[in-house]
Order: sequence, then structure tokens, then C-alpha cells
Amino acid sequence: MASHRKPRPAGTRGAGLRTPVLATAALTSVAVLSQTADAAPPADGKPSLEEVEKKVDDLYRQAESATEKYNAAKEQTGKQRNHIDSLREEVARRTARLNKAREELGSFAAAQYRTGAATPDTATFLLADSPQDYFDESQLMNRLTSRQKSAVDDYVTEQAATMKKRQEAAKSLQTLSESQNELQTAKATVQKKLASARTLLSQLTAEEKARLAAIERQKQEAAARKAAELAKQQAAEAQAQAQQDSGSSSGGSSSDGSSTSGGSSTSSGTYATKAEKAISFARAQIGKPYVWGATGPGSYDCSGLTQAAWKAAGVTLPRTTYEQVDAGTTVSLADAKPGDLIFFYDDISHVGIYIGNGMMIHAPKPGAYVREESIYYAGESIIHSVVRPA
Repeated sequence: MASHRKPRPAGTRGAGLRTPVLATAALTSVAVLSQTADAAPPADGKPSLEEVEKKVDDLYRQAESATEKYNAAKEQTGKQRNHIDSLREEVARRTARLNKAREELGSFAAAQYRTGAATPDTATFLLADSPQDYFDESQLMNRLTSRQKSAVDDYVTEQAATMKKRQEAAKSLQTLSESQNELQTAKATVQKKLASARTLLSQLTAEEKARLAAIERQKQEAAARKAAELAKQQAAEAQAQAQQDSGSSSGGSSSDGSSTSGGSSTSSGTYATKAEKAISFARAQIGKPYVWGATGPGSYDCSGLTQAAWKAAGVTLPRTTYEQVDAGTTVSLADAKPGDLIFFYDDISHVGIYIGNGMMIHAPKPGAYVREESIYYAGESIIHSVVRPA
């Protein structure tokens, strides 16, 4: 499914990202906690809790990446199936016209036979595999009336067009079969990754699960602190911008007192209105389970949620993260506005909808539920880009 991804230069990744002041300290505290939780290697040779946590996270991420491939293959399969249905309908219509042309030729032949005007050439023509080849001989063409010639031309045209459509349909069926194989492969990959993650988690003791939960809480607290820093930074910049706009407005008004910046504010207001609808929809889905390949209404995967949220605002987004990342304007994280899409990881395999103050709503991973969470939930380094879709 490589064709669904669009390679991006490393230099464009996370364009304009600014590191909050407390970022290093927050990450350090999480790292120290994780290391101290399992500082000593287990005597029985089992993987440490930290290793299990990393392995499970990796498996979930791989499953989510495979899910996006599954979504792309499923969408492509649907399009191809619709195309084949259209081709079949077209072939049926052309076959009907071909039969009609053949019947008209047959009526001419029957009339010639009844009147004794039939010639060996005519009989040969009607039995020939390729009528056009035979009609290249001018002798027979001269014998045909204009109406008969028109009927022959119609027959030859429809025969060629029908054959072409049948070949196109056969080729499309082959492509559909290949897409279905890709779909099954992606599905099997997701299921395998999820099964491996469940197996690892099932082998943990109650104490290990409690310690793992404690580490996760610490990570969430660190992520929340980073989100608060971003919110403070964005608030300061918004205030400075508002003051600048106020000064420009008072000094740049026209002679009749009207402002010259109405177009920009109208555009911004339109986006804010749509974004509010998208966020409202996403917030209403909080608590619903993540299910790979799901687009609602009872469950979602990450791109299924963002697609449904913006659809509620009247904006159509593509199905997969690979396509959604190109469905708008890329902005810096510092300039992110509520409603923007936040993409994660180098392979762009996860997405959430920004709601402001460093927070987002997303469908996180298998086994989790749609929730509101810091955009730094897994660290700043995984943030790929921010896209404004409308």
C-alpha cells in the first residue's frame, strides 16, 4: 500500500514546533520513573516491565499503522467494485444494441433470401468472424443500400465497443482481486499485532499491572504539563496579536470609518464555526471504543473519528490519515487552532482533532476509548504536523 503514502522531506516534519520550557524536565521525570520501576533485571530471565510496556506500545502502533493500510485497501476495493458494476451495466447496454444491430442485419439477409437476391458473398459475410475485414472488399459494399450499410456500420461499431468494455471489465476484476488480497493481508497483520499485545499483557502479574498503570499516569501528568505550557504560550501570542490588530484597525480605517480587514476576519469566523461543529461532534463520541476500521456511529478508529467529526461540519475528508494530511493547509503547532488535525509518527499513522490548550480528542488505540488527551500523550517527538482542513 505504499502508493497511499506520500513521502515527506524530513525538514518539513513538525514545521514551526516550539519546545515549551518545561519539556526537558517533564520527559526526564518520566524517564527516571520508568527506569527506577525496573532498574534491576529480573532474575528469571523474563522481560522487564519497561520492556513489556515498550513492546506493547510498539505492537499497538504497528496495529494502527496496519489499520490505515486496511482502511486504504477497503476504500480502494469499494471504488473498484462500483466501477465494475458500472462497466457491467455498460456492457449489458452495448450488448443489447449489438443484438439489435445483428437482428437488423438478419432481417436484410432474410429479405434477400425470400426475393432470391441473396448471393454467396452475402452468406459469407453473415458467417464471417470479422465483418469489417470482409467489407474491405468494395464489390460487396457496392451491393449494399445506404440503409444496409448503416446497419452494418452500427453492428461493427457496437461489436468493437462491446469487446473493449468487456476487456476493461475483466482487467478491473483482476485489480479488484489484488486489492482484496491486500485487504486480507492488512487485516491479518492487525489481528496478529493485537493478539501479541494481549498475550504480553496477560502474562503480567497484578503488581506489575499496577506499576505499569502508575507509569502511565506519570506520563499523562507530564503530557498535561506540556499542554499547559503550550496553552500559555498560545494565549500570550493571541493577546499580542489582538493588540496589534486593534492598533492596525484604529490606524487603518477608511475615511468613512469602516475597517479594511473584514475579509480576513470573515474567513476566520467561518472556519471557527465549522471547527466548533466538528469538535462538538467529536466530544459527543467520548467514551466510545476504538475499533480498527470503524467509522461510527458506535465505534471509531483515529481517522474514522476525524472524518466523521468534520463531516458533521459539512466538510468531506478522505478516509485515511495518509490522505487527510494533504486535505488542508499545514500550519505550525504554535499556530494551531481548535478543529485542526494533529498527525503523529513518521508514517502518519495516527490523527486527532485539536480542541485548544494543548489538548485533543482522539481514538487512541485498540482497547482504549475515544477521549480528550494532551497532544503530548506519547511525547513531542512523535508529532508530525498540523493541518487545517477547511
